[in-house]
Amino acid sequence: MYIKRSVKFLLHKRSGSNSLNVPIRMRISYAGKTADFPIGFNIPANYWDQTTQKVKSNFTSKNGIRVVDINRTIDEYRHIADEVFARYELIEKRKPTMDEVKQLFNDMSNRRPVFEGEMHNFFDVFDKFVETSSRQNAWTFSTRQKFSTLRSQLSDFIPHTTIEAIDDNRMQDFVDYFRKIGYRNTTIAKKVSQFRWFLRWAAKHKYYNGTAHDTFKPKIKGVDGNYKEVIYLTPDEIKLLREYKGNTHLEHVRDVFLFLCFTGLRYSDVAKLTRHDVKDGYIQIVTQKTSDGIKIELNKHSQAILDKYDGLTFGLGRALPIISNQKMNEALKELGRLCGIDEPQRIVYFTGNIRHEEIYPKWQLLTTHCGRRTFVVNALRLGIPAEVIIRWTGHSNYSAMKPYIKIVDELKEREMSKFDQM
Repeated sequence: MYIKRSVKFLLHKRSGSNSLNVPIRMRISYAGKTADFPIGFNIPANYWDQTTQKVKSNFTSKNGIRVVDINRTIDEYRHIADEVFARYELIEKRKPTMDEVKQLFNDMSNRRPVFEGEMHNFFDVFDKFVETSSRQNAWTFSTRQKFSTLRSQLSDFIPHTTIEAIDDNRMQDFVDYFRKIGYRNTTIAKKVSQFRWFLRWAAKHKYYNGTAHDTFKPKIKGVDGNYKEVIYLTPDEIKLLREYKGNTHLEHVRDVFLFLCFTGLRYSDVAKLTRHDVKDGYIQIVTQKTSDGIKIELNKHSQAILDKYDGLTFGLGRALPIISNQKMNEALKELGRLCGIDEPQRIVYFTGNIRHEEIYPKWQLLTTHCGRRTFVVNALRLGIPAEVIIRWTGHSNYSAMKPYIKIVDELKEREMSKFDQM
């Protein structure tokens, strides 16, 4: 008997995927069903010959992978697929189910699926993580952008690998790779954190059976918080902002920023704040970043800002005149410059073991997140307990407050020294 089927090789393109790093798959179509088998190689899309279903001869890999190796693997996969059906045609003398086809192919090719289904390539798992997590957790554009950047960087670092190959040594290679590029240690630490986030998800969903997400703890100098510069505004600098008059656009930017300074909210939460979230004397929202429900009482300053825009119509029922975070940050710097917020700020950072120190006027460092930091620092200066502040800001634990407490302790010490001058 002959079992009618189709065996094709193709590039597995996803929407928004990188055309420079596309996985090759074998697709078996049979009895109205299909099954895909990653062959373990990624190539730029323009090097794929759709007619021959092989890699073009002029392809060169950065990692020393030869065209002949990829095309030989394609031939091997096609041969094994034919053997699978031949076994049922000649020996079993029956038509198999698609699950039986997949199982026998995996057995004959010594493929051990790392997770349920047919996905095997590292980037297949990564894409599924992004797709699933972004939908379930309502990721912001910035979060999606972070993982899109990480994926691109990983594809340069490890264009051809499986997820089961990721261990502590490979993670350290990842750190060393970024050090060679010259990234700041703080940036590398964030990349490692994102990588571990992905691996934790993969382990939870049975896609990854390694332990690097728990065991890999690299020593990266300058990321323990001791060198972290917390940029915030003093009461006098806040006064300078409040007194600003001029450009209407900058006045809107000023008001939204001051609202951050007097509520401790993240910009992502203020950006989606509606009039329905404003109750009698307080705000109640579910945070964008952590999905926590928090209640923040309004003080006279935050209430006055809301009252100023009461009755005005903004898109989607927003309570305040919101622009994108990027445009907001650009406008904040201009506003700070015009208001004379130019106290020199020392920024210390590390690349590898090399310490760098740079001085900037404060206005150059202003971002929307400075509003949240301003709230925390000034709340501590007013004697409000950290435990209370955490309830407002939604910080995960007390340790997140340590950089701010250190600042306030230094301020107190400085103020006390003034008695020595009497």
